Amino acid sequence: MEQLLNFLGSISWWGWIIIFLVLLAIRDIFFNKRHTITHNFPIVGHLRYMLESIGPELRQYIVAGNREELPFNRIERSWVYASAKNQNNYEGFGTDQNIYKENYHFLNHAMIPFHMPDDHPNRQDPHFLACAKVMGQFHKRRRPYRPASVINVSAMSYGSLSSRAVEAMNRGCKKAYAYHNTGEGGLSSYHKTGADVVFQIGTGYFGVRNDDGSFSMEKMVRLVEENPQVRAIEIKLSQGAKPGKGGVLPASKITPEIAEIRHVPMGKDILSPPVHSTFSNMAELVDFVEDIAQATGLPVGIKAAVGKLQGWEELTDVMKRTNRGPDFISIDGGEGGTGAAPPSFADHVALPFIYAFTDVYKIFLKKGLCDRVVFVAAGKLGFPSKAAMAFAIGADVINVAREAMLSVGCIQAQSCHTNTCPTGVATQNRWLMAGLNVKDKSERVNYYFNNFRKELLEITHACGYEHPCQFTMDDVEINLGDRYFAKPLSETFLYNKRKVPFDSMATLRSCPNLGGSYRKGTPTEVKEVETEETSVSDQ
Repeated sequence: MEQLLNFLGSISWWGWIIIFLVLLAIRDIFFNKRHTITHNFPIVGHLRYMLESIGPELRQYIVAGNREELPFNRIERSWVYASAKNQNNYEGFGTDQNIYKENYHFLNHAMIPFHMPDDHPNRQDPHFLACAKVMGQFHKRRRPYRPASVINVSAMSYGSLSSRAVEAMNRGCKKAYAYHNTGEGGLSSYHKTGADVVFQIGTGYFGVRNDDGSFSMEKMVRLVEENPQVRAIEIKLSQGAKPGKGGVLPASKITPEIAEIRHVPMGKDILSPPVHSTFSNMAELVDFVEDIAQATGLPVGIKAAVGKLQGWEELTDVMKRTNRGPDFISIDGGEGGTGAAPPSFADHVALPFIYAFTDVYKIFLKKGLCDRVVFVAAGKLGFPSKAAMAFAIGADVINVAREAMLSVGCIQAQSCHTNTCPTGVATQNRWLMAGLNVKDKSERVNYYFNNFRKELLEITHACGYEHPCQFTMDDVEINLGDRYFAKPLSETFLYNKRKVPFDSMATLRSCPNLGGSYRKGTPTEVKEVETEETSVSDQ
């Protein structure tokens, strides 16, 4: 034994490397039954799998160009990061976009921009930009709601996002006077730090369900009474990432906290079915909307991705015939979102935002219903120029999900469904979550929303308007191939949006239904923009 130990001690580290490689080669050749590459090319074959495992990182930071990555390219992410840090979000030396490519849109500015009087509300607060419409006004809900921000956080559940990410977003929304959609996972304590909340009801009825999984109106009413920050309720029919597909919350992921929030038992897989059990047609959906609105007094809306249009025709027929129905319509683009989904769903099911929204808006326009509802738009719209385009085709409010994740530190690692998110945003791993500083990230959410609204207002003023609701479809052109095929949106989608009733920003600011606890004379303090450069990977 002593001689063996002396022999092993005499082997150099090069010798140990050679021994390891020989043993690895023996394993690859004689014992490997699964991988052809490593069997046929022992040792060397492992390099292929190593390079493949870090391929996304190599492409993201080294190989791919500034405009090549999806879902968000490097320039887009850099703009969000810089805005969230309140740093310089400009770009120099002209655009690097291919402005002649198909579907590129152009904003037609005015020869003389909008002149802002000295007493204008945006002189005092350059970030104030409330919704021009009031949710629940037409149907005379007891507690109508005007969102104090036209840019808000879209539905993302606690569970899919970490507690720290949810809390940072909610605190940031409070500072920015934006609302925070809970997602279908229920109202957690992390949603209760001061921001307005839109409570979402999914097919699992989490947080407002009976023991058998059915919807409980009693729990719904109690939740609203106990949480006055809940300002509206959204019934989710489908989402852009996986429309028409349900999901399963594995028992292994159900903690006592999640079980309490969602009103589900421990130790049992929980099913989110693809369809609602409370209604099965459009008339019953409208009844469900009205029942909740009557019981809670809140505006109630629906959220859906768009495919077949027959259901929208039926819904608007019921609304027109009965003078009842949802107070807002959230259209989710098929570009996908924070929900993990099979590639076949994420890539091919549901229309992209601009096709989805214009199809639905035309139906509401044809039936004369546009003034009854607030149109909420979502689908990679977290950038001022895209938001302006959305307002031009009829949107009243923009919801952002992945862009909000970027503002709290997401680096687009695309590991949301693996519980290994390296920035602690989309994981329940305590070690990974520990690196997410709630105070710092909430400030970044605030800065992102404020800088977004400020730049959107600057675009609006450049086009000669006071509020983005005044954009028309002739203010935006979309490139269909070459200069002579660039047409206004009105000619491309064959309609003109309905004019939104709008008096002035001062009127919006004095509205008694204005959300976000906004008070005249107390705008969020925002420091001057810093001028240092921002790295796309600096999180």
